[in-house]
Amino acid sequence: MVDEAVLKNAIETAWTVYRARHSDVDAQDSRRCLLERHLHSRSEARRSDTEELAGFGIAYLQRLAGDES
Repeated sequence: MVDEAVLKNAIETAWTVYRARHSDVDAQDSRRCLLERHLHSRSEARRSDTEELAGFGIAYLQRLAGDES
């Protein structure tokens, strides 16, 4: 399992990048919760670093955005 600080940094990084690319997304959007759950489950599956988890998170959010189209 990954360190909680690494997980928190990855979530913050992915969310910040996603919101920078999608200015219409509110800071309290429900996708943030989905992102947190997704990265938490990934971090339990194997040990990762902040950058790797953030990359997984950004890719996940992009897939969610694609599902809405």
